Amino acid sequence: MEHVSVALEELLVAARRQGCLTVGVYESAKLMNADPDCVVLCVLACDAEQEGDVALQIHFTLLRAFCCDVDINILRVSGMKRLADVLGESGEARDLHCLLVTNPHAEHLKLDEVGSYCEESRCNNQWVPLLALRDR
Repeated sequence: MEHVSVALEELLVAARRQGCLTVGVYESAKLMNADPDCVVLCVLACDAEQEGDVALQIHFTLLRAFCCDVDINILRVSGMKRLADVLGESGEARDLHCLLVTNPHAEHLKLDEVGSYCEESRCNNQWVPLLALRDR
């Protein structure tokens, strides 16, 4: 699973550099409502201490349902500090709870790797696979 975590980190960095990363729950919901065909991956992120945030979990439920309805790969991650480090975000000013990779024409090797992991997980009845990002 470590190789999938590394692939996801590389994919997110590449998507941010190319301007193909939407960050934030509300921004993501707006984009998926306006143009769901451009979304190729949805990453929902929270740590154990945020699991009790009812509002966040409701947003996650709605985003998961939408992604499943329009066949968007979805992945759940923990390790918000590592995620912020990977994306070059400092502090808690930015909402990193939902990230969308938005380039339907991307032929990025890491996207294929992460997508394959999501597909394998669905075949094993794990509809929203969970990855733990670890500090390096």
